[in-house]
Amino acid sequence: MHYLDPGKAGDPAILFLHGLGANATSWTLQLDALMAAGFRPIAPDLPGFGESAYDGRGWSFKRMAALLADLVNGLGAAPVHLVGLSMGGVVAQQLALDAPQLVRSLTLVSTFSVLRPKNLSQWLYFIQRLVVVHTLGLERQSKLVSRRVFPGPGQEELRRMAEAQIASADPRAYRAAMRCLGLFNSSKRLAEIKIPTLVISGADDSTVPLEHQTLLAKSIPGARQVIIPKAGHAAAIDQAETFNRYLLEFYRTLP
Repeated sequence: MHYLDPGKAGDPAILFLHGLGANATSWTLQLDALMAAGFRPIAPDLPGFGESAYDGRGWSFKRMAALLADLVNGLGAAPVHLVGLSMGGVVAQQLALDAPQLVRSLTLVSTFSVLRPKNLSQWLYFIQRLVVVHTLGLERQSKLVSRRVFPGPGQEELRRMAEAQIASADPRAYRAAMRCLGLFNSSKRLAEIKIPTLVISGADDSTVPLEHQTLLAKSIPGARQVIIPKAGHAAAIDQAETFNRYLLEFYRTLP
């Protein structure tokens, strides 16, 4: 598994998990800020994304969690502060449930415990994505998703970067991960999470409805939710300074 690890061994580690189609470089705006605050950011490419190859033997959140547990143990980084965005937040939940001894804190960004569209517009978007990825391929999928995540004027460069990341993913891994996201449901197990948890949401997230994220926060004992104004689904990118501030404030509250 390819990963970025630019910090110092021995500093408290933060494991950053990217969203569907993205890769470790999506956390670039966090790396320097967290290192300056005395942390060791580690950002892996999940198999099939970025520079991590997918072996075709099955892609599941259980398997991703097991691979990440091996990575954390191999780096001697446990326990880690765990941060996951969107799909990365789902993987983070799985890791926190399967190996809580490896996780010091949990930050779930723009994610959910179960994703069930609430209205026709949401259903149409997810059905469109499913059809496009299975018929027209990742290049068309990349344009559809990037415009949804970065819709604003002045976000052209962010759209181009997102398109390039998604288009370069392994189609088998992308399709399998999409199916896993549609089937994921941790709602009955969230009460098992006893790790300090922060849920970060973008006020303008058009991918994961805000009510799904609020329900996630309410279902984890002691979890707190913050909503970042003017942030979309990729809150760690389009409002990076505010995102980093909330993350560091959260860490300062921990024993």
